[in-house]
Amino acid sequence: MTDLRLDVGLYRYDNTRPLFDGRVRFEGVEATLHTADVVSDLFERMVRGREFAVAELGLTFYLRTLDLPDPPFVALPVFPNRQFRHSAIYVNARSGIRAPRDLIGKTIGEFATYGHDAGVVAKGVLSDEYGVRPEQSRWVIGGFDWPMEWFDFVPRLHPAEVEARQAPAGKALGPMLESGEIDALITADPPRGIREDSPEVAQLFPDYVQVEREYYRRTGIRPIMHTVVVRRDLLAEQPGLAERLYRGFVEAKEVAMADYRRGRVVNHMGDAGMVPWFSALYDENRRLFGEDWWPYGIERNRLSLEAFLRWHFEQGLSKRPMKAEDLFVPELLGT
Repeated sequence: MTDLRLDVGLYRYDNTRPLFDGRVRFEGVEATLHTADVVSDLFERMVRGREFAVAELGLTFYLRTLDLPDPPFVALPVFPNRQFRHSAIYVNARSGIRAPRDLIGKTIGEFATYGHDAGVVAKGVLSDEYGVRPEQSRWVIGGFDWPMEWFDFVPRLHPAEVEARQAPAGKALGPMLESGEIDALITADPPRGIREDSPEVAQLFPDYVQVEREYYRRTGIRPIMHTVVVRRDLLAEQPGLAERLYRGFVEAKEVAMADYRRGRVVNHMGDAGMVPWFSALYDENRRLFGEDWWPYGIERNRLSLEAFLRWHFEQGLSKRPMKAEDLFVPELLGT
């Protein structure tokens, strides 16, 4: 039987690289893999143009499609990108912000949209852990290193009590943070001032690694940024496809984990050969998260999924409360 030809849009992570280099194939599928320098470009191409049969999609962007009259996608319980986000909060060094509650009354920039994935998590953590609510600050939306319009390929949502506006024309949030035009910035990617050690900017949590590890030990939440979605019309035409795709993503992730385990033994490096003290970092992560520290499936991710869903609703980005089972293809609800 001829393999099904599918266009698949993914960022090149360690956990997807085996799909790109051919070590892993989806059973019964001839996949043409597409990527982008900026992962949100894949999101836009999928949401706006339906360019792919299967694509990585930021969790908030997927959830917003579920509120459309005829949701076009359904997700696989695959999570190629997940990050703690205490580290995504940056402050102007002269703003007087030294602790989370100092953000109250301040002007905060946010990358790309009100409620991008990192923003949902950072705001959720600020609310849960420190009592800092989004409506207690003012929000400015834009690009972190370059001027950028508020994303328009998904609904622009924010509660009426939240003040949110577009950054001024021609201005980027990173330089605005350095100059003091905004007091803080939440962005998935660090702005140039942080990357170049500008004395004008700092991280709200300078010891974010220790803070994030302690947060995980205490809550068990390992924040999820992105999932993988499939067009609903395709799944209706292809029984069993969701399970075959899921198995392929799981295998690719397991191959990537095996690469790291091998690197732990061979010269302390593997795929992270240019990272000093890789073995020590690997062992520290293994002790904290377990041998499979990047699980797919619903049950092992339920706590993290339900936290994101709660934050999304509390922040006015979902029309209704949702549970994990509302997100995924029925055939994979037992994973």
